[in-house]
Amino acid sequence: MKQKLSDYINELEKKKNEKEITKEFVSDVLTKIQFYQHERLVHLIVTFFTGIATILFLIGLLYFETISLLILFIITLCLFIPYILYYYHLENGTQKLYDLYFELKEKTTK
Repeated sequence: MKQKLSDYINELEKKKNEKEITKEFVSDVLTKIQFYQHERLVHLIVTFFTGIATILFLIGLLYFETISLLILFIITLCLFIPYILYYYHLENGTQKLYDLYFELKEKTTK
């Protein structure tokens, strides 16, 4: 998904330099932005609950000091860090799409 988003942003960067941009194209951009917004929401929810689980396992580990909670904490921490990085890329990419959409909308000819 990260690569698809980056490729689509690059495509729109090239497209905004063209002289003619149709309303249909701009409408298609808005539709794709909605798909990325949905993806962003889903990953926000997953990231939030993974973070909560990580914190709960850490608290449990500090209280009970068992090896099973240490293992669960390490596993959720190993999941949480990539989720944060992925969500960061998705959020910034979506914000960039908003900017490109408004630029393209201003240049719409038909």
